[in-house]
Amino acid sequence: MADISSLFVTRLYRARLNELGDDISTDELEASCWAIYEDDEAGQRWCETEGYPGYTSYASLTDLPWRFPIFADVVAALDKHVAAFAEDLEFDLGEGKLVLEDIWINILPEGGTHSSHLHPHSVISGTTYVSMPDGASALKLEDPRSARLMAAPPRRKSAREDLRTFVYVAPQVGDVLLWESWLRHEVPMNQAEDERISVSFNYKWEG
Repeated sequence: MADISSLFVTRLYRARLNELGDDISTDELEASCWAIYEDDEAGQRWCETEGYPGYTSYASLTDLPWRFPIFADVVAALDKHVAAFAEDLEFDLGEGKLVLEDIWINILPEGGTHSSHLHPHSVISGTTYVSMPDGASALKLEDPRSARLMAAPPRRKSAREDLRTFVYVAPQVGDVLLWESWLRHEVPMNQAEDERISVSFNYKWEG
């Protein structure tokens, strides 16, 4: 009988933000996201100038954990999740460690999208989900080998998840998803009437 194995596996980490002993209120986190949005005139201007749908603090604020204590609590929880994921990935970090590089808010209105992208210069990227109304878009992940598939025929619609070209992950409020930063991903059109709110972040290797 043929011996068929999987090689060069792409890992996706999914957990509850609070499952490692933290007690973070998503209601308080959502209220903090809205408060920051209302005060961040520079971020609002950047989004309008760049045609960015909704709001992101990515281009305007770099100190969320300092501004609101709940973001410091979120980072403390994320540090544990990232450490667990790094262990699963069997990274040899030597004397170094993975540390937060940046963290930002995303508020995506009805009809808004985040186009396909990756996060260069980072090691682990991810998102924790604050508000996911009915119809909110899933996270779309792309097979990193897509550019090398060349003449390969398409996969069957019923193909198992680890063989699909695209995988859609529908997170729930309070989930945290982690992936290696080279993995291309996007947020398809938000079809919910209410805003889809999330907090995204990058971790870098610091020796």
